Amino acid sequence: MEAAELIVKIKRLGRSDLDLPVYMTEGAAGMDLYADIDEDILLVPGQRELIPTGIAVAIPAGWEAQVRPRSGLALQYGLTVLNSPGTIESDYRGEIKAIIINLGMEEYRLHRGMRIAQLVFAPIVRAVWMEVESLEVTDRGGGGFGHTG
Repeated sequence: MEAAELIVKIKRLGRSDLDLPVYMTEGAAGMDLYADIDEDILLVPGQRELIPTGIAVAIPAGWEAQVRPRSGLALQYGLTVLNSPGTIESDYRGEIKAIIINLGMEEYRLHRGMRIAQLVFAPIVRAVWMEVESLEVTDRGGGGFGHTG
């Protein structure tokens, strides 16, 4: 099955030397986002920074974009996106930024143009509340937070 295409308008905000986000493989779900920073940023363990990407987008109505961590950075260095996934709604027109946190044991230096996160597009389903007096009974019931061991 071939992936569907979504046309999204994109605008460069920073210098034009950085690549636009691209899918790195044929089966990739996310496009890599690049750090649009002028100077290196040193993240010590536990530190977080808001990292600009130098782009803004016009996401079509009925869609969202999610800023997610890159698995290699998470595994190798403990870097992740703090509010993962970070949601970008279709009516937002500002710069896409990623809150990067160092959960690793060593400091890490971010530099201009490095791939810091990935962007995934997803359709939106809006819930409509239907207030009721009771909910259907299930085997699980109210069990949660490790109730299965």
